[in-house]
Formats: sequence, structure tokens, C-alpha cells
Amino acid sequence: MTPPPTVSLVIPAFNEETTIERCLLAALRQTQAPREVIVVDNRSTDGTAAVARRVAESHPGAGVRILRQFDVQGLVPTRNAGFAAARGDIIGRIDADSVIAPDWVEHVSRAMGDPAIGAVTGPVTYYDVPLFGSSSVSDDLVRRPLWHLGKSRCPFLYGSNMAIRAQAWRAIEGSACPDHDDVLHEDIDLAVHLKETGIRVAYVPRMRAGVSARRIESSPSAFRAYTHRFNATYESHGIDHWTLRAPRHLLQGLFWGLRSASSLTPSSATRKADADLGLSRKV
Repeated sequence: MTPPPTVSLVIPAFNEETTIERCLLAALRQTQAPREVIVVDNRSTDGTAAVARRVAESHPGAGVRILRQFDVQGLVPTRNAGFAAARGDIIGRIDADSVIAPDWVEHVSRAMGDPAIGAVTGPVTYYDVPLFGSSSVSDDLVRRPLWHLGKSRCPFLYGSNMAIRAQAWRAIEGSACPDHDDVLHEDIDLAVHLKETGIRVAYVPRMRAGVSARRIESSPSAFRAYTHRFNATYESHGIDHWTLRAPRHLLQGLFWGLRSASSLTPSSATRKADADLGLSRKV
């Protein structure tokens, strides 16, 4: 039998000492172990690197690596540094506040067993919003229709929960936008370049991750600027269609509902996840 493709996990991090431990422990508690887990520290001024090193030291042989990308501040160069260091057949890309499901690597590897697929993405739960904190409640009912709505023009990737075949990354690495002005959604940009190269992106409903809804703590104007990145990304590629504007309008509509549903204090689902990961204290 052909062995399943190996998965490297890349986690860009900037001042994430309160979330990185939970993220790493979830990455290490997998039914199918990742080949390696790479934290790329981007000029953090807090204890992000120290926490990551502590997890690595307490899990020798698990392949946790902490890299420094201090040349420039920014998500894209930090992501790229992690991708360049990854040695797996597949490069998983999550955020430092992502908490992937225990079978995440298994489902990613299984989906990527289809050689026609170059990248995958999946649904998320919002673990610090009591209304949506349950691990059984995800945004799949919303994300799946949006996927089918826009996939003919440009499928999306979600940076908190995505993976790309290493070979596919190498095919678009030279053309992916550097986003020096930090105005684009880097994950959507990757999806655009993959489509332009003829590489298939797939949506995998069982590829689940939890994320924080902390962005709703932003001011309304800052959140509008965040959602405008959808338009900016597509416009930078000369793409315009109402189906691709749907996520922006949906997020803007959800902003006040999510804000009123949560004070961003940990929900019972967050506390249970912490207990399951062996976290006896708030991290």
C-alpha cells in the first residue's frame, strides 16, 4: 500500500503567548501524527517563543520547531518562511489561535490522497462564543453554500484552517502576491493563484478547527477595513462578481450579532477543550 502523504503544520505567530500552547497541544494530539509542527515567530515581544519552546521540550520527538522570521513584520513573509522550511508532502497552514480537531491531519492526508487536489480548506467553530462554542456546531452550513456559490469563479481558502500540497505551493510561490502594503487576504490570494495555475482546491467538511472570534473586539471601522480585504484581493487580480462579494457582506452582517452573543470570555466549550488538552490553567 502507498503510505499516506506526510503533513507539516506551519503556524505564523506574532505575540500569541495566550493562544500558542493550546494550538500546539491540539496539533500534537492527532490520530495521525504530523511530520512536524513549525512555529514561525515574527518579531514577538511577549512570551510566544518561550511557551512554544516549553511545549517542544515537553514533547521530545514530536517534531516541534520554532523558527524566527525577524527580517520584516508581516504575515506573508512569515508564512513563506514556514513554507520554505516545511519538509512534508503537504503543508498545513493554521493560525496561532487555531485548535484543530484530533483527526485533522488524518482527514487532510486522506483528502490529499487524490493527486488532482492541490489544496483543501474546511469549516470552523468559534470556541469563545457561547452560542457557537460547541464542537458540534461549525460554520459549515454557511461556508459550504458560499463555497459552491463562488467555486466556479474562484474557490476560497481559509488561513485558519487550510493545507496546500508542497508541489502546488512551489508552482505558485513565485507569483503569489507579497502584499507589502498589507491590504489583501493572503489566503484568498493563494486560492486565486492556484485557480489561475489550474490547480484544484477542495472543500473538506470533516477537516474541522476551532478559532477565536477575537476579531469582533475590533472597532466597527477596523472590522469594515478587514472585510474590505476581500474586495481588494479580487480587484488586484481583476476579478469582480457578486458571488465573491458575499463573504464580505455576510461577515459585516454577523459582526453585531456575534459581538452581542459573546463578551469573548471563554465558553464552556473552551474550558472543556483546555481540560482535554491537559491545560489546568487559562493560557
